[in-house]
Parts: sequence; structure tokens; C-alpha cells
Amino acid sequence: MVSLLPMPQEAFPAFAEDVVAGYAQDNIIAGRWQDDRSLEHARSEFALLLPQGRLTPDHYFYEIRVDALDVPVGSLWFAVVASRPDRTGYIYNIRVKPAFRGKGYAKAALEQIEDIAAGMGLGRISLHVFGFNLAAQALYRSLGYGITGMNMLKPLRKKDA
Repeated sequence: MVSLLPMPQEAFPAFAEDVVAGYAQDNIIAGRWQDDRSLEHARSEFALLLPQGRLTPDHYFYEIRVDALDVPVGSLWFAVVASRPDRTGYIYNIRVKPAFRGKGYAKAALEQIEDIAAGMGLGRISLHVFGFNLAAQALYRSLGYGITGMNMLKPLRKKDA
């Protein structure tokens, strides 16, 4: 059985570094950021989202655990954000470690966060997925997530002076 358990305080620094590095890499792949400043941008955005770190109000950090295993197989960062007309859950990050992917753990964790969000009185959950991440898009669609907007980017060639 898969469980979402509150992330222990001592696990947060490694989680934070992993999220920042992954977000930087995803933005490079997506063509949004240049390699030389990507970590700086990611750290800046992370700090803005979590000014009090793990103790930032309305942000929840979970380990994804499997009963049969003695280690966390991944993590999930969830927040409650104020929006109109109501409060919404937002998944900032979900990650299953590479050795444990393809076993349904992410899907089970996402189903559990729906129950947690409903228990908080939330009526919906949203998230962002990069355009290149087709596997994640398929997972989210299978759970009933739909596209609400789309960012597009066209790199331009530099003209000679």
C-alpha cells in the first residue's frame, strides 16, 4: 500500500535541493532558461514560494511511502492557494525516485492528495506540467486533470549587427 506521510524535518533540506535542481533542469530542457543561470533562477523562485521554508503557511510536504519498503520512494509538495472564487489545492512538485517509477506510486499518491484536499474543504487541485513531460501529462489526464491554459515559446535567432 502507498501512503503519504508528513515529511520529517531532517528530510527537507535534501528535498529542497532536489526540487531546485530538477526545476532548473526542466526549465533548461523547456528552453525557458539558460544553463548558466538556471540554478540561480530556481533558487530564487523557491525562496519566493517558501519564505519560511518548510514552515511556510499552507504548504505541505509529504514522503511517498510503500508499506513493503523501508525507504521513501518519492515526495509530494502540496499547497492551498487563495484564488477566486475559492481556495484551490496546488501540487508544486511530485517526484518518484527513478528506481521506483512505473509501479503506480505517483498515481496512488495523487489519489491520496485528492482525499486530503477534499478533507480541507477544497473543491479542486491544479498543477503545472512542462510540455516535454509526456509521461506526466498522460498520468494527470488519466486522473481527470485537464488543460486550463498553455504557454508557448519561440526562440529567435540573433541578427548580426
